[in-house]
Amino acid sequence: MPHVFWADEQGLPATDRGLAYGDGLFETIRMQGRQGLLLSRHLARLTRDAARLGIPVSRRDLQSVCARAVERWPRSDDEGWVLKLTLTRGAGGRGYRADPGMTPNLLVSAAPLPPMPDPAGVVADFSRVPLTVNPLLAGIKSLNRLEQVMAAQDIQGSLFEVLMSNARGELVEGTRTNVLLKTSMGWVTPPASTLAVAGVLREWLLERLRARGEPVLEQPIPVADVTGPECQGLFLLNSVLGVVPVRTLADHDLPVDTGLATIFNPLELLE
Repeated sequence: MPHVFWADEQGLPATDRGLAYGDGLFETIRMQGRQGLLLSRHLARLTRDAARLGIPVSRRDLQSVCARAVERWPRSDDEGWVLKLTLTRGAGGRGYRADPGMTPNLLVSAAPLPPMPDPAGVVADFSRVPLTVNPLLAGIKSLNRLEQVMAAQDIQGSLFEVLMSNARGELVEGTRTNVLLKTSMGWVTPPASTLAVAGVLREWLLERLRARGEPVLEQPIPVADVTGPECQGLFLLNSVLGVVPVRTLADHDLPVDTGLATIFNPLELLE
């Protein structure tokens, strides 16, 4: 069992490796009362990716902490909020090399649900900050998010998100969202192996689309494809904010397709 720290009581110790080196990972879970949206997928990802980093934690322990969290911060069934789990390797060690047999630290916090985006579509732009994905860490929602922090500084005014590309000029993801492009060939999204964060909503939505018999391609997306004539709709995916259509990208008006609204209903995904 990790050492559990409640954010309304105390923070992590100064020697925590998450603070010192970003040696950890996190999950941000949309809650509705006592239930969480895609909760089992969040806990499965946290357990799986912690194992990839060599941080021992069990699904049972995480479920127990979530149960304690909803008792600690009670909400009515119709009240939305956000539960955040930050897991680090623990405290100690000299330099980058961790001490063997360390006990992980788990910081648990609660926050209000942010305002939901306009269902008619949002405004986005391309980021000037390139995104580099280490294949060893691909998909892991680690604490190393400096590129996203730098890119997010340009999100101001009516701008909802900026989209980040790799060195080859291929669209990867937003600072806080995965991307899904609708074309005449079907749905297109970058492969999970190329992503900084492989989102749980992305995973669920691709499964649902395939189950409906719709073509889904996981392949690189050149930036030109998003603003070109093949684009029939661009969507940003975030498990807290939902499925968000883009109506304007870098001053280009995009078609807004409402078909995904019939698939994604947050209230049906609570656990």
